[in-house]
Amino acid sequence: MTIRDEHRRRAGWAPFLRAGTRVVLRYAIDREASPHGESMTDALGTIQTADETEVRVMTRRGQVRVPRRLVIAAKEVPPPPTRPAARETP
Repeated sequence: MTIRDEHRRRAGWAPFLRAGTRVVLRYAIDREASPHGESMTDALGTIQTADETEVRVMTRRGQVRVPRRLVIAAKEVPPPPTRPAARETP
């Protein structure tokens, strides 16, 4: 997969990408290596670390390392909904 970085550089883009923030990231993946030929995928979870080169997100399935240059879109999302407490059966 060839990606030209010059059109992806956006100074100050997505300043909310910092540790502890719950986000959904859409990022580019290698179409040749994906099982169904997709070119993008999402990561939903809490950011563990974020720097100029990479964002690490802890999802329900484990940690996802996303190269920052491949991030297409990012959005801060609210905490997951809480499940109601289990009711006791009489």
